[in-house]
Amino acid sequence: MTSPAPAWSLAERALTLLALNPRLGGIWVKARNGPVRDRFNAACDALPLPCRRVHPRVSDEQLFGGVDISATLQKGSVVAEKGMLNDPSTLVLIMAERTEGPLAARLAQTLDAGDHALIALDEGLDEEGAEQLPPALVERLAFHVDLAGIRHTDVSVITLPSNIDLTTVETPNEVIKYLTSLCIQFGVVGIRAPMFAVEAARTHAALFNRQTPNADDLKAAAELVIAPRATCMPSDQTDAQETSPPPDNTGDNSLANQSAEIIPQDMVIDAIRAMLPPDVLAQLAKAKAQRSAKTASGSGDSKKGNRRGRPLPSTTGKLDGTNTIDLVATLRAAAPWQPLRRRGFTRTTLAIRPSDIRVKRFKEMSDRLMIFTVDASGSAAMARLGEAKGAVELLLAQAYARRDHVALVAFRGETAETILQPTRSLVQTKRQLASLAGGGGTPLAAGLKAALDLAQQARGRGLTPTIITLTDGRANIALDGTASRVPAGTDAEMMAQHIAAHNIASMVIDVSNRPHRALETLSSRMMAPYIALPRASAQKLSQAISGAL
Repeated sequence: MTSPAPAWSLAERALTLLALNPRLGGIWVKARNGPVRDRFNAACDALPLPCRRVHPRVSDEQLFGGVDISATLQKGSVVAEKGMLNDPSTLVLIMAERTEGPLAARLAQTLDAGDHALIALDEGLDEEGAEQLPPALVERLAFHVDLAGIRHTDVSVITLPSNIDLTTVETPNEVIKYLTSLCIQFGVVGIRAPMFAVEAARTHAALFNRQTPNADDLKAAAELVIAPRATCMPSDQTDAQETSPPPDNTGDNSLANQSAEIIPQDMVIDAIRAMLPPDVLAQLAKAKAQRSAKTASGSGDSKKGNRRGRPLPSTTGKLDGTNTIDLVATLRAAAPWQPLRRRGFTRTTLAIRPSDIRVKRFKEMSDRLMIFTVDASGSAAMARLGEAKGAVELLLAQAYARRDHVALVAFRGETAETILQPTRSLVQTKRQLASLAGGGGTPLAAGLKAALDLAQQARGRGLTPTIITLTDGRANIALDGTASRVPAGTDAEMMAQHIAAHNIASMVIDVSNRPHRALETLSSRMMAPYIALPRASAQKLSQAISGAL
């Protein structure tokens, strides 16, 4: 068998340190379902703390415990039921990328208490709009491991060691200062990272029966904790200033020699640099842009309902025919009151009051509709239409994965026309775009009105509309067809205010050779971002739309 892959060796070392020291919080594992992740899961079952699988839709009763309904009704008094968090354990969070805020807050509070560890199995894709593990959990997990791209033949069986005594390891102040300075140099934000690095160095030293962390221990801590969190590359001048310990002429020479042996100078920095990809800055910038655009791409608005979608915790309600009763939650709410309600009555049936009724709730994500409102007037119309066609086709290529719909409104001459109704069909879109011709005046107000009407219709069908206007800003046709720039501009601003009043997301892209102040005013009336892209290509348009919404 070949030697294990480097990423697998890091995962094995991280799991070993976590088994010896649960204070490290846990591991964030990015891996798709397959034999590699199965091998890692099998090793997790051998951790000292018992493993408990947690689903992103776990309820509070399952986590913290509640009332045992059957035992309570049978005994006549409240019988408590234990939850997953009652005893120390290692929580294995499957599909961690789907974790929502409330559960992330509860798990973060649990990790802060120090009685549990967490292994987050993240199956998310590293692409725009993909679901991500909440930052509240990311910063509380010491180790970040990426197992993507590893073949099952490049992994080995992980054997975890027995418990060790961490109290025998001393951590000099020089080690703490050095690891903290490394975090600063590589742009690691937060206080938890240096704390985890120090704890990892201590645990690694104890693993090899060392009383003080040495260069190998600092290198292991830097590779496991600091390298995955790095956001910048330090300069050589910064390295020389911050990695060398300051001279101390007041202390004895033995302490200075001991510090020089502990601090490995540039070896740890070189180890971190070796783990980072050559284009680390570009990748970090891309990841940041994806996180900022996450809420704008993919699915649309979320709304609470009582019929379908992702389940939410039940709430109090009425049986009015519009809600679905949550029988288990209702019985759990009524069970503690049964002894009191049966007092003075000979009946032994279950007594349920209207205040006990719990109804189900769901969260449904609507599809997003991008309404391209394109200026097809005579001034450079062919260039803009070509760019719009390319941008629409690029966005439609990802429509199935992101659940996006696309519509196209063109305004030219004296009116605007919806030439493409909301669709996800790339063939139909290309056919309609190919037959689109340009020329005539610029009825910008009519184009905005047609886009607003289409957006209201789409919202009535459950879609989340976004209006994207591509124009050069030279509006010269009013809503009544009058060829005059002043009323045309006034009507355009009025329609922009209507779009803002209906709370419809929008953006304005200026494709003229020079940015127009009138379009900046129009975007402010619309409460939309303004982007000036003279001579923009279809690729630039699609990137701007994805990143700025």
